[in-house]
Parts: sequence; C-alpha cells; structure tokens
Amino acid sequence: MIGLFDRLSRPFLHALDPEDAHGLAIRMLKFAPLPPAVSDDRRLASRVFGLNFKNPIGMAAGFDKNAEVPDALLRLGFGFVEAGTVTPLPQAGNPRPRLFRLDADGGVINRLGFNSQGADAVLARLAARAGAGGLVGVNIGANKDASDRVADYVRLIERFAPVASYVTINISSPNTPGLRNLQQAAVLDDLLARVVDARERVTRNAGPTPVLLKIAPDLSLADLDDVVGIARARRVDGMIVGNTTVARPASLRETAIAGEAGGLSGRPLLPLANRMLAETYVRVEDAFPLIGAGGIDSGESALAKIRAGASLVQVYSGLVFRGLALIGEIKTALIAALETERQDGLKEFIGADAAAMTAEAWPS
Repeated sequence: MIGLFDRLSRPFLHALDPEDAHGLAIRMLKFAPLPPAVSDDRRLASRVFGLNFKNPIGMAAGFDKNAEVPDALLRLGFGFVEAGTVTPLPQAGNPRPRLFRLDADGGVINRLGFNSQGADAVLARLAARAGAGGLVGVNIGANKDASDRVADYVRLIERFAPVASYVTINISSPNTPGLRNLQQAAVLDDLLARVVDARERVTRNAGPTPVLLKIAPDLSLADLDDVVGIARARRVDGMIVGNTTVARPASLRETAIAGEAGGLSGRPLLPLANRMLAETYVRVEDAFPLIGAGGIDSGESALAKIRAGASLVQVYSGLVFRGLALIGEIKTALIAALETERQDGLKEFIGADAAAMTAEAWPS
C-alpha cells in the first residue's frame, strides 16, 4: 500500500512548485491510512547515544519542521525522525521562492531561513504523542532577530528535553545571517557549556536527553579541529555531519538554478559530506557516535556513509528524487553487505574507510 501511495503521489508532487509539493506531502501524510511499520531485520538494530534504534535510517530535519507527522514517518519505515528546525518564537523565514530542485543533478537548493511555527506549537504536538513510542529528535535553532542566540538554544533545551528522544543544536544552516559564526571556537565553547548545563539541570525531571551538534560541511580542517575538540571537552553525546553546503561543485549541470543563493543538498553534496564525515570520525576517536547526512540516494551511498564513520544516517533530498522506495533499498543493501561480510550487525562497517578517505584528494 505504501508503494502504491508513493507511485501515485510522487509524479504529481514533482510537477508542483517544490515548497507547495512539500506542504502537500505533509498534509497527505497526516491523513493517509498507513499501516503499522513492518518489523526490521534484527541485524539493523543498534544502540546509539543510549537509545535503541530499530534501523539506522532517519528522516533528517527540514522535512517535518513542526513535528506534524513523526508517527506517519515512523510507519513508513524510518528508524528515527528528526523534527525541526524549531525556533523559540514563530518566524516566517525568507521570502519565496526559496526552494529549488536541480533535477539533472539530483540536488536541492534551499534558503528557507528557519521558517517555524515556534516552540509552543511543536511542544504541544510532541507532548500529545508522549506515549506513542518511536524515536523522535528535535532540531533547534535561534530566531533570526534574537539579541542573544545562545540564550535561545538554552531555552529550547529546557523546553524540549522532557519530550524529545534527543536534541540537535543546529548552528550550521547557511540561511540565517551570522548563524555559522557560532561554530567559531570561543563562541561554540560558551554555547555548548551553557546548553549542556541546561540539559543537566532538567535531567532530574526529563531523564537523560542526548545533545547532538550539527555542523556544516564547509568548515576548514583547522576549524573542524576546534569544533571536535570543544565538543569532546564539553561532552556532547554526538554530532551530525553535516548540513547543506554553500559550495557549488563544477560538475553541476543545472547551472542557472545553481546560481540561486542557499544551501545545496542531495547527490552533489555526497563527496564533500562523506569527506567531512571521515575527517570528523578520525578526530572524534570513538568519544561519541556520528550521524551521517548529505547526499544519500541509494543503498550504496548509505553504506558508504556508514563506512565513512556514521553509526546512523539521515535522508531527505534523496526522497525527492527516489521516493519512499529508497528506505527499503537502503535496508536491502545493508543486509546484503552484512551477509556478504558474514557480520551480525553494522558495527564492523562503521568508519572502516575513514582513515583511507582522509588521505585522498579533496573533493572538487
């Protein structure tokens, strides 16, 4: 039934303006009579950040910005869902048009700018599903006009820790002016110190809530050294590598659309995202796990992401071009790799290629 839903809806959605198609997809998922999720092969299960994942495939932040359909997404076969980015106060984001498909490249450019219904609306939805089960993380960001952006993150940690499986600190979107400056060493150290302290304050009532840091793939290696060192020192629970890129690979064929401002995601991002993931993995030295995001549109690319250092992976743009069949394709590819290598779980694959990747030429 899910396959039929996908085959019927995807061509129609692809014919619409990208942002209109996204809104319609959310509305369809609210009302579609989806069956319960099927059981996954036990070999895909893992324990990461102290949480039990039935499979390693997550829906990345950006799709379900306001936590409207997390349970529908879980029924589609995701192992976890990340809602957001959520800001403390509602904000409209940047003017439209702000979302563009690069069909010939399998890529997407967005400059949405943290359009969000705000923390109150998202908190109410997550509180209402408190007993539903499944892993639902919350990606948080500062309001564009906030006078103290660090205070925004602290406030959101305090509010969402009781209802989120984990919370992601998003300081890597290129679409909020100045936001990526929070990745600078001194500012990041203060941010993570205050965020982790806030998490500890609410642990008594909320229980332990993992805090993850999402970084940009455009960091220099010197800056990455600083970011990883601070993340380790401040004892974050993990990192997501990475967000969209402001770079434009020379190989892009949709040259007119490629000139649009915003962050590039999808297949063109994969080489850079994987390289930054591998560079992060060797610097982390198993201090905490990583989630790999950026460019996954096949089972092969998902496995490559794991071999670059990811314990879990996230998809979004790949679904625009491949549809929901991508979820099953990734699971099939991972199980086939386990059988070929005679492994009982994905642990032995994590980071297997990372060191070798860091010795290769930098992706162009």
